[in-house]
Amino acid sequence: MEAQGSFSESAVLAGPRADATLLDSYSRTIVGVAEQVSPSVVKIDVQGAAPPPGRRRPRAPDEATGSGSGFIFTPDGLLLTNSHVVSGAKKIEVSLSDGRRLPAKLVGEDPDTDIAVLSMYDSGLVPVSFGDSSTLRVGQIAIAIGNPYGFDCTVTAGVVSALGRSLRTKTGRLVDDVVQTDAALNPGNSGGPLVDSQGRVIGINTAMIMPAQGICFAIAVNTASFVMGRLVRDGRIRRSFIGVAGQNVPLHRRVVRYHELSVETGIFVVSVEPDSPAARAGVREGDVIVGFGDKPIAGIDDLHRLLTEEQSGVPAELTLIRDQRRKEKVTVTPSFRQ
Repeated sequence: MEAQGSFSESAVLAGPRADATLLDSYSRTIVGVAEQVSPSVVKIDVQGAAPPPGRRRPRAPDEATGSGSGFIFTPDGLLLTNSHVVSGAKKIEVSLSDGRRLPAKLVGEDPDTDIAVLSMYDSGLVPVSFGDSSTLRVGQIAIAIGNPYGFDCTVTAGVVSALGRSLRTKTGRLVDDVVQTDAALNPGNSGGPLVDSQGRVIGINTAMIMPAQGICFAIAVNTASFVMGRLVRDGRIRRSFIGVAGQNVPLHRRVVRYHELSVETGIFVVSVEPDSPAARAGVREGDVIVGFGDKPIAGIDDLHRLLTEEQSGVPAELTLIRDQRRKEKVTVTPSFRQ
């Protein structure tokens, strides 16, 4: 009986010990990621940006200042941040994690995705490594690093709460394919990295919903990588558009089989802009886009990559699933925004 009693006591103690082991492992993961990524994260101070409408000071209309976060992605000093952090800035200064302060200049920005690339020059710079946002799963660990309210290299942790969100910024721009997380963000986190448990960047922190708690957003790293490449090469992105707002959705297996689709996801059309190329082509709210030209469309990133500057004015066939039953093809001619 004593042996049985001892076994029961050991079983009771095993639970807390196992929990403690798991918590220690989680803690070590966060600590390791913070130590790995923090040297790449910078604080960005800007001067000379015009104040937002309604906040102009009578005596100093152009003396606005602000700050945000960013991170180094090449050893020679290229940085990623949000467009809204540096837009309109006349002077940009970057503070490194070791205390160095360096001037930086704008290489290019894309307000449509809220991405900007900066450059600075120094030695001993530590770049981040990029992950793949197409492999993200709801519930996996997400760690945000930035400078909220000027507190350098602040680390918060949570999970990926949802994928494929659309977010309208304060300026009225709609950013698609956004990662939702509950890793706490505050003013000043904008432009900092959202990373996974291996320290790979999976998003660029961009916004939080106030006064809600635990609803924060990051631009997916695959979108950021594509935009970043064009900004480094050309200094700008001039893309064509068709005039739809949408979000990624899974397709029912029966729909995929019946229509012999090569994708299992598509873009659910949330709204169609009046007098846009999509509206003129007959695209409706509720349609699901699964193809553009001869290319399958599995999500918003796929469509963005195809709507290049060269595609403007070139007719293309848009493949739609309508009412979950009919597959229809319409001809759309992308154009530039006026």
